[in-house]
Amino acid sequence: MSDTDLKVVIKAKELMKHTYVLTSNPNRYPKKYRHSLVDRLQLKSMDIYENLMEANRISNITDKKLRCETITKAITLCDELLTYIELSMELGILNAKSAEYWSKMVSDVKYMSIAWRTKEKK
Repeated sequence: MSDTDLKVVIKAKELMKHTYVLTSNPNRYPKKYRHSLVDRLQLKSMDIYENLMEANRISNITDKKLRCETITKAITLCDELLTYIELSMELGILNAKSAEYWSKMVSDVKYMSIAWRTKEKK
């Protein structure tokens, strides 16, 4: 695992923790969003982390294509998570500052993943 790869996995873990802390607050996400929006937010953040961990464990020598596909899945999940964060703001659950901070965390993971995938394809 290179330094860059490790950083993206660490950032994904921080994102997952932030997502859980934020969405577990019943004052932030009311009960009516528990089994729909909250579940999706939490699962997407976990899936991002899991895909990046899995990609890191796949050999870039013997299975470079699978590694790139797994990183791509994480990137797609980042886009989906960003959509749910935007929805949370539109529904009045999140204020602009919270949404901006959380979106920045997701975008950091997304762009680090894109950089990793680009490096892998070379």
